[in-house]
Amino acid sequence: MSHLFAPLTLRSLTLRNRIMISPMCQYSATTDGFATDWHLVHLGSRAVGGAALVCMEATAVEARGRITPWDLGIWDDRHVEQLSRIARFVSENGAVPAIQLAHAGRKASTPRPWDHGTNVPPEAGGWVPVAPSAIPFAPGYATPRALSVAEIADVVAAFRSGARRALDAGFEVAEIHAAHGYLIHQFLSPLSNHREDAYGGSFENRVRLALEVTEAVREVWPSHLPVLVRISTTDWAESGGWDVDQSVELAKLLKARGVDLIDCSSGGTLAHAKIPVGPGYQVPAATRVRDEAQIPVAAVGLITEAKQADEIVRDGRADLVAIAREELRDPYFPLHAALQLGTDLAWPVQYERAKPR
Repeated sequence: MSHLFAPLTLRSLTLRNRIMISPMCQYSATTDGFATDWHLVHLGSRAVGGAALVCMEATAVEARGRITPWDLGIWDDRHVEQLSRIARFVSENGAVPAIQLAHAGRKASTPRPWDHGTNVPPEAGGWVPVAPSAIPFAPGYATPRALSVAEIADVVAAFRSGARRALDAGFEVAEIHAAHGYLIHQFLSPLSNHREDAYGGSFENRVRLALEVTEAVREVWPSHLPVLVRISTTDWAESGGWDVDQSVELAKLLKARGVDLIDCSSGGTLAHAKIPVGPGYQVPAATRVRDEAQIPVAAVGLITEAKQADEIVRDGRADLVAIAREELRDPYFPLHAALQLGTDLAWPVQYERAKPR
């Protein structure tokens, strides 16, 4: 048995291997946030393909928290029915269903990637985004409205309600999205957070929202089920941004509040950051978080080969590997990776006749 296909236990859940389907926005929901058959097939095929943890894409806890008007939502009880169909199918096919609870903040109300552009104005079905400070993401993007302290409390409550709905829908893992320049990350980074109240300035103030959201989710998420947090370990800023040292300290605080694993990505605050992209380029930061905060981590970013993924787990650099683009190319990556690593992984009985002998 390769290390990649060893089980991993998080609280009461035992994952069948170390492969996580990274949350990947599909921009294919209805314009009021409802999941469609596309999401069922997209996520269901990854469960059939052998992954252990299948994570639903960024799912907005408020309507104004969507990246685009075609993002998934979980701000309304009516969203639960369609989401439950997906969670149930994923579970029936041997994977653990997870959902990423999200708020896009100043990076909301934008077009789908294939539509191009930087902003969907209110008259075209968009809205005015909100943020810690009235600073646009980049030229051409909408200038957000700074949240009041009372509105920040409303955001925390929205995450709590979103987690409750996710549980009602049958998801067994909740991931809080605090990465990629979205709302919680906007509070974390001094580059996007210029507040002078209890939510800005010092490290302790900038992490306040992340901790309050985590505590709110943990209040409604059962003690036997895991909570994950995705962070950007660094802004890749030349100076003055969020960095790995701060990520380690945040991870310690999150662990103390019942978080079970840190999903380590990077970037998203700066539109033109100089990022040294290459195979496994974010793994070293994940390893630092793992070793210094003493918490399990997932590594993500250009992990595309079976041997590479296996070595990351074998060498203790991460506990899970989160696969994104390679899973878009090959929904059955885990089945194919097992063959390459000499592991006899069971195939779905419907596909057994095609399994190489």
